[in-house]
Amino acid sequence: MIEHKHEPQPPADPQSQFFEALAESLRGGQFIHLLLAGAAPSQGDLQRVLVRPITLKSTPRSGPARPAPHGGSRKVAEPHFLESEPRLSFTFRHSTRDETHNFTHEEGVRQIEALTGTAFRNVHLFTSGVELQLAFNRKGRGSLRRGAAPGLEAAAQSHDRDKPRPLSLSRPFVAALGLADAQGKPVPAMSRKWKQINKFIEVLAPALAAANLPETGPLMVADFGCGKAYLTFAVHDYLRHTLQRDAQVTGVELRADLVEWCNGIVHELALPGLNFEQGDLRHFKPRPLHVVIALHACDTATDHAIHLGLRAGAQVIVCSPCCHKQLRPQLLSPHALRPILQHGIHLGQEAEMLTDGLRALWLQAQGYATQVFEFVALEHTAKNKMILAVKGGSVPPRAEVLAQIEEVKNFYGIREQALETLLRLEPVAPV
Repeated sequence: MIEHKHEPQPPADPQSQFFEALAESLRGGQFIHLLLAGAAPSQGDLQRVLVRPITLKSTPRSGPARPAPHGGSRKVAEPHFLESEPRLSFTFRHSTRDETHNFTHEEGVRQIEALTGTAFRNVHLFTSGVELQLAFNRKGRGSLRRGAAPGLEAAAQSHDRDKPRPLSLSRPFVAALGLADAQGKPVPAMSRKWKQINKFIEVLAPALAAANLPETGPLMVADFGCGKAYLTFAVHDYLRHTLQRDAQVTGVELRADLVEWCNGIVHELALPGLNFEQGDLRHFKPRPLHVVIALHACDTATDHAIHLGLRAGAQVIVCSPCCHKQLRPQLLSPHALRPILQHGIHLGQEAEMLTDGLRALWLQAQGYATQVFEFVALEHTAKNKMILAVKGGSVPPRAEVLAQIEEVKNFYGIREQALETLLRLEPVAPV
């Protein structure tokens, strides 16, 4: 009798394991949502893709003809209803718009497979109690990580479900900061803050993907004026947990009690690569940084933050300006605009627009692709403007930008602007 020996099967590659888990979660009803992030430059302004399960409502459809009622000679169609079928709803999130398309499970999986690894370098699968992350390095080599996701349960599959967030409420720092309770359930009073934090990560993620960041070694990040450090903890978690990068994140805050409190949480949760320092960005000694963050830095503090980012060689600079006091007293009202600018609120809005517009132009002159846009809706915070600059990319010629700056200054009679003064006192070579 011949004994047949079964050769051991080689382990499945990470991508095959991931899609086997995806198929199993769809079959078993454990699928919650899926996120494709880390878009390749070839995707243009497409930032991420969110996938969630839905069930489309049944729709009437004409059935076999039957005799007309009351003995009429004309036959009418017998209405019947198609049985509801589950679908996967894809939200393609661009920088200025969202596009939504629904697919069957089979079609949806094919879509995800086509986008994985080439269009997007990170794919996150959230199922009941489990989170899987499939990540690809710049050489295209994939790795699979599995983690617990307590507090996540499959919900009703309807169009009314909340959009999935890039951060999970189950992460330890979320409860430690009071954004969620110990069971990973959101604290209602902190819901707006939670939306702001996730929106910031949604803005930061494509900027990091577009920046020329090193493939190895730690990413150096500084968050100035971090306060209670909601964003500092979130950025650290996103870089180290979601992107699996070695990141060294520093929060800089003037108030000693907040620095002590934040470092206490870092120690309690044993978070490597995160620390908090007491200090002011005006006196912070520049050191090499890849990402500089300064949200709600008042008046010219935003200019100091941008200048520090330039001196530190940051690939990404993110600012959310607050208070625009410097230019308003300098502004001359051009004759044609005097009837409009006689109202103080309009003059203040114009000073704000000019201040942030000049900051963006100076960043462009230094070789940064720069955007100024609304960060979150006014219903969440009045301080909702953001300046996002990424080193390199498509920028106008420096001479052209400098000419635009002079033209604007001359038109409004602007004699001094803080960022320009700082660059004149301590020049930074354009990239």
